[in-house]
Amino acid sequence: MVRSSGSGQGSGRSRGGKDGVAAARRPEVRLPPLEPYGGVGLEPDGDYDGVRFAAVDLADESGPGARFMDCALDGCALDRTELVRARFIDSVLTGVRGVGTDLAGASLRDVEIVDARLGGVQMHGAVLERVLVRGGKIDYLNLRKARLRDVVFEGCVLSEPDFGGAQLDRVEFRDCVLKRVDFSAVRMASVDLRAVAELDIARGVERLAGAVISPSQLMELAPAFAAQIGVRVEA
Repeated sequence: MVRSSGSGQGSGRSRGGKDGVAAARRPEVRLPPLEPYGGVGLEPDGDYDGVRFAAVDLADESGPGARFMDCALDGCALDRTELVRARFIDSVLTGVRGVGTDLAGASLRDVEIVDARLGGVQMHGAVLERVLVRGGKIDYLNLRKARLRDVVFEGCVLSEPDFGGAQLDRVEFRDCVLKRVDFSAVRMASVDLRAVAELDIARGVERLAGAVISPSQLMELAPAFAAQIGVRVEA
C-alpha cells in the first residue's frame, strides 16, 4: 500500500493544452421540464424519459435494461436496486443513497452524480462517458473491467475503489480522496492524479503508465517505484 498526500497544485484550475495533459470533457446536462414519477417500482427494460424521481424509495426494485433519458433522481434510496445493463443519458443523480446497488454493465453518458452516499456499488463492465462525480462518498466501488472516458471525480471520497482491469481515458481526480485504491491491470491514458487530496494505492502502482502525477507525489511514490524494478534504497 502506498499513500501520498496531494500538494493541491493546480487545484481549481483547468488543465489541458498548456501542460500537454488532455483534459476530460465534462457533461453539459440541461434538463427539460420534468414530469414527476407516478409509478410503482421499476420495470425491466423500462423506458423513463423526462421524469423526476423525487425522494422515491427504489430499494430492492428491479429494472434491468431500463433506460433513463433526461431524468433527475433526487434523494432516492437505491439499496440493493438492480439496474444491470441500465442506461442513463443526459441525467442528474443528486443525493442518492444506498448499499448494494447493482449497475453491472450499465452505460452512463452525459451524467452528473452529486453528493451520493453509496456503498458496495457494482459497476463492473460498465461504460462511463462524460460523467462527473462531485461530492459525497462511495465505499467499495467496483469498476473492474469498466471503460471510463472523459470522467471527472471531484471533491468526493472513494474508499477502496476497484479499477482492476479497467480502461481509463481522460480521467481526472480533483480534490478528492482515494483510499486503498486498486489499479491492478488497469490501462491509463491522460489520467490526471495531480490534484488528489489523498492518494492511497493498495495495489497496481506499477500500472500508472499513462497517468500524470505531481513532483511531490513522485517523491512519495518513489520507494514503491524502486521496489517494482528491484532497486534497494539504503542510507
